[in-house]
Amino acid sequence: MKSRLVVLLLLITTLLSGCGYNQVQTNDEAVSAAWSEVLNQYKRRADLIPNLVSIVQGYAAHEKEVLTKVTEARASVAGMKATPELVNDEAAFAKFQKAQADLGGALARLLVVAENYPQLKADANFRDLQAQVEGTENRIAVARNRYIKAVQEYNVSVRTFPNNLTAMAMGWKPKANFTVEDEKAVATPPTIRFDNPAPAPAR
Repeated sequence: MKSRLVVLLLLITTLLSGCGYNQVQTNDEAVSAAWSEVLNQYKRRADLIPNLVSIVQGYAAHEKEVLTKVTEARASVAGMKATPELVNDEAAFAKFQKAQADLGGALARLLVVAENYPQLKADANFRDLQAQVEGTENRIAVARNRYIKAVQEYNVSVRTFPNNLTAMAMGWKPKANFTVEDEKAVATPPTIRFDNPAPAPAR
């Protein structure tokens, strides 16, 4: 009786492996891990912003528009539920991506403000926070890249035969991935102007 049970379990395991079930599960876990790292780095950035805003306010209180926008963008991101299920909802994922891009843009403008305030640029706390923000942006880029690759492997595994049959039966669909915010603008070649061309060399 026991030997029959073992044989049955081996048969089920073989069937599941052959239909790609285990491979899709492995890739799904990789996507979840990569997504967790993306969220971890985004949270690190959001945690740095209040202190950064506070220091900039001390030197540039009248830069209200920039300060308000970065605070509003952070609040918008904080109000979103970034759950693991978000990667399965294309519309919610796009909304999350836009909110993070808006926050990144507002944060970049906040850092540009410092260029107008030499005392702010010289503040040790500001320099430390600026370095941490820049380091976090790099970590976000790395985490997003790993997520993109993990989703690519997952999507290939659920769209190729015979895994696609298993995916169809189980209701598994390709996951949303990061894209360029403005693909059309990136595809347009930059305009290069030479308003003040260098004089031609004398002959």
